[in-house]
Amino acid sequence: VGPYVLVTPNETRRKQLQQIAKKELDDLERWKKEHRPGLITLVPQRLGGNKSETQVRQNQQMILMQSKYQKKHKREEYVKAKKAVEEAEILKKKAIQREKAERLEVKKRQEEMQRREMFLEDQKHKTNELLSRLDMGLPRSDSCQIASPGPESTAWKRSHAYKQALREDENRRLEEMKQEQQRKAELMEFKQKQEEETRTRAHQKEQRRVNNAFLDRLQNKTQPNNIYQPGYTG
Repeated sequence: VGPYVLVTPNETRRKQLQQIAKKELDDLERWKKEHRPGLITLVPQRLGGNKSETQVRQNQQMILMQSKYQKKHKREEYVKAKKAVEEAEILKKKAIQREKAERLEVKKRQEEMQRREMFLEDQKHKTNELLSRLDMGLPRSDSCQIASPGPESTAWKRSHAYKQALREDENRRLEEMKQEQQRKAELMEFKQKQEEETRTRAHQKEQRRVNNAFLDRLQNKTQPNNIYQPGYTG
């Protein structure tokens, strides 16, 4: 243990502090006695309201029933609003998934159309190449010196007619495919418009329902005693 210094207390200072504290306590007690509240004198009068106990009990029962009904009504409105929000979210998610599926279907159809067009182009190219090889092996019509048509000219005409028929058939199929693709695009656009109108009507209907519920709730708050008029069996 290190060294320490013992300080002798100042008895004079201590007595002065004690006297000051005692004087303050005495002053406080004297102030309390001087400012002690006096006796209260009231004029005798009849206590109680202007209603009987039965009427008071009935009013209390009515207020309690109103409070229970309002709590129940608020709870039902909260559940309805929450359910409406959840249904709206579900419909929104379904609409998004439907749009994704439709876009995927359109993409698949376009890819299928492109594959068909590429197949037809390749088939057309191979057919033209085959017919060109056949034409190279046949004599020209201006080089024929015989008056009557021979078997070579008949074969060339038949080949030319076959080539023309293939071209016409191919053009016809391409035109049909283009028309079919156009009809599908128009049908898809019409379907999207119908779905958009259906979603708009559903949203408007839900908005009207929420607004009507809000107005009914406001009316019930402004007229809370109407439900307890004579004849009410709620």
